[in-house]
Amino acid sequence: MSTPWHVLGAGSLGTLWATRLARAGHPVRLIVRDTARLLAYQAAGGLTLVEHGEATTYAVPAETADRGEPIQRLLVACKAYDAEKAVAQLAPRLAPDAEVILLQNGLGSQDAVAAQLPQARCISASSTEGAFREGEWRVVFAGHGYTWLGDASHPVAPIWLEDLAVAGIPHEWSPDILTRLWRKLALNCAINPLTVLHNCRNGGLQDHQCEVATLCAELAELLERCGQPAAAENLQQEVERVIHATAANYSSMYQDVSNHRRTEISYLLGHACKVAARHQLNLPHLNQLQQRLIHHLQSLGLPSD
Repeated sequence: MSTPWHVLGAGSLGTLWATRLARAGHPVRLIVRDTARLLAYQAAGGLTLVEHGEATTYAVPAETADRGEPIQRLLVACKAYDAEKAVAQLAPRLAPDAEVILLQNGLGSQDAVAAQLPQARCISASSTEGAFREGEWRVVFAGHGYTWLGDASHPVAPIWLEDLAVAGIPHEWSPDILTRLWRKLALNCAINPLTVLHNCRNGGLQDHQCEVATLCAELAELLERCGQPAAAENLQQEVERVIHATAANYSSMYQDVSNHRRTEISYLLGHACKVAARHQLNLPHLNQLQQRLIHHLQSLGLPSD
């Protein structure tokens, strides 16, 4: 029997992966926060994927973190600010040679998780797939994209990538995954905060081209200083392309704020500003953007960390 996929986090990407893996016949187990969540999930009858307007429910088994059986393969799909604490609860269940796939936005949470799991192989993932929750346990597949996976300390690709191919999850093993993660962080920093502050869809940033260009210049400078010249290459053109291609979409940070949820500011803009300060790099517009966003979140009664 093939190794089960334990999925931690029933947000948009976690549900998107779990349903496609289950649809392809792979064993999947959803890990939920507590007994109350487990009962709510069981009452719903499973995870629902809406694709091309058609809704299909998959009866993926669920369990709480304190179940006893060992975990060999864990997909961590919760928010960056929850990842470290959530994985700590599961650490006793991880097999000695467990593999942990980290599907978080931004940077910082991956290192924090890996530091507490020295016995496991931690693999970072960066995805451009679009999805949003349409209620509890229900996700809409909004835009086909790509997922890059990699392990900076161990470049050999794992055999379970075949599971993703069978499940129809477009992916690529990337020996330079850090470059991918930095590039995605820069894209998010140039787009997400501005969509919140200007209260617009991604396409609305076409009316703020000077502000976008200024941020891209500073972000490219940061990437160069961090030893990531490939991530800095043609950054502004890529940001403009993404804004145009996803013009009708709301950014993940915009969605978080509109749903009065905590954002991942600390792992996006916060991480970029922190690294810039460590390198004694003066990036005034990036720092100003962080302060504007912090004040905006505080005015809405939302956490600013």
